[in-house]
Amino acid sequence: MTINAQDNAAFAINDTTANPAPLGLLGFGMTTVLLNLHNAGLFPLDAMILSMGIFYGGLGQIIVGIMEWKKNNTFGATAFTSYGLFWLTLVALIILPKTGYIQAPDDFAMTSYLVMWGIFTGVLFIGTLKLNRALQVVFSSLTILFFLLAAADATGNHTLKIIAGYEGIFCGFSAIYAGLAQVLNEVYGRTVAPLGLLRQQG
Repeated sequence: MTINAQDNAAFAINDTTANPAPLGLLGFGMTTVLLNLHNAGLFPLDAMILSMGIFYGGLGQIIVGIMEWKKNNTFGATAFTSYGLFWLTLVALIILPKTGYIQAPDDFAMTSYLVMWGIFTGVLFIGTLKLNRALQVVFSSLTILFFLLAAADATGNHTLKIIAGYEGIFCGFSAIYAGLAQVLNEVYGRTVAPLGLLRQQG
């Protein structure tokens, strides 16, 4: 018995796997809040932040990105995998120079690094205009955060970095909200925490 292309068209895979996005948003959001509490001057850069960057913000988001790829979600796969790798590169930028074998980046290098991530995030923000308001807040505030941090490194303005820290705390909590809202809405089967879903155009 053979099955031709026309027969194949009648078959569809029913995806019953869970939504990985809340895990990625929480990994990003919680790590972002903690790093920016440091940027705001509330505590020093320590092993707690670096551990969050490696595991929850880093490896956690990479796993979510792979899961989003399996769900055929190009935006989710690109965003979560990229930001997971961002956290790992940021930790490496801090740790590798301490080995004595690799030179620490200067202010211009860090400015360039942050500007590139700001551009990348700005383009992803354009993608969120087709998604929901909650993600628009996350990606717009993250774009602002990257450029504020870049400006702080470029100018050496400590006050600007503190401002960026508080803006980053807002960004992180917006991602936490977006992640937990999806969890609660799914558990209760109704909108408990609104995401600002966009109306579909007919």
